[in-house]
Amino acid sequence: MSLVLDGVCMAMNGQTYIYPTDLELSSGTMNVLLGPTSSGKTTLMRLMAGLDVPNSGRIIWDGQDVTGMRVQDRGVAMVYQQFINYPSMTVYENIASPMRLLGKSAKEIDSAVRKAADLMQLSPFLDRKPLELSGGQQQRCALARALVKDAGLVLLDEPLANLDYKLREELRAEIPKIFEEAGSIFVYATTEPEEALLLGGNTATLWEGRITQFDKTPTVYRKPINATTARVFSDPPMNFLKVRKAGDRLEFGDGLSTAAFGAFTGLNDGSYLAGFRPNHLRLEKQAADSLTFRTKLQVTEITGSETFIHLDHHGDNWVGLIHGVQKLMIGAPLEVYLNPAHIYIFAQDGTSIAPASYATAA
Repeated sequence: MSLVLDGVCMAMNGQTYIYPTDLELSSGTMNVLLGPTSSGKTTLMRLMAGLDVPNSGRIIWDGQDVTGMRVQDRGVAMVYQQFINYPSMTVYENIASPMRLLGKSAKEIDSAVRKAADLMQLSPFLDRKPLELSGGQQQRCALARALVKDAGLVLLDEPLANLDYKLREELRAEIPKIFEEAGSIFVYATTEPEEALLLGGNTATLWEGRITQFDKTPTVYRKPINATTARVFSDPPMNFLKVRKAGDRLEFGDGLSTAAFGAFTGLNDGSYLAGFRPNHLRLEKQAADSLTFRTKLQVTEITGSETFIHLDHHGDNWVGLIHGVQKLMIGAPLEVYLNPAHIYIFAQDGTSIAPASYATAA
């Protein structure tokens, strides 16, 4: 069983929401759509579900062209960020509702409902109405209803976004386990790179209506094929700076010059783009060959166990993620350090030339 998008494009009122897209998803896989708001995640899901019809291209389900087929005939289950339950029905009836529409027997329905309720930790609440549940329990009810539908394609559109932190963490860990043996194709949309890493499976990064990369989640994270993918799969986004190679030296444009290292040694002379993730900046030198950058501190954000530092590096805005609570003076000069092993190399057009050394070794 597979879902294939073949040159699918979606435009409306002169605006293109999804540029021509090719994508193939296999049964039994968790597939994450990762991108910022308005990158095309929900539009792509609506096309997969049959809620919208593409302007061009085909959608092929298990070898059959279903491009014009109604959503009711596709065997699709969808859970939204704004969870939807029937307020007048009990939790039991909410979960059972898709099976009743399919004409399943009472015995089949009861068995499936109780199994799903047990998986979602809802068994004690089957006789309650949704409004008598917490927000997390209501979302679990919506997920259970998707599970019993036994759909070949399950679409989860930021289903945990409105839940509190603890519940999100619990369900992030549970969802892959819950759906592991179902054999369906699961597509999960999120704006959060951390969530994509926790869910695992495959990840497609989206930017302005285009899929920039699709592969195993760790591969996309460690070896982005371009600067856009690297920016999307980093929270905060990856930092960049221009670097010029001249002979055996690297010039960073602020008076900093160092011997070429790593993948830079094999590159032709010219200008490149260096990228590094915020968590790799340090306030103390970690290695003898660490690069030292002189910056100006603009803003700090203390999150409890970590501190975000917003820096001005000669006109480039960088963000660092530093462990612990840091008492720093806003507007003051600040030296930060970077291990060269954590630098990604991109061409000036953003195409990846070499992943960071640590990512290659991982």
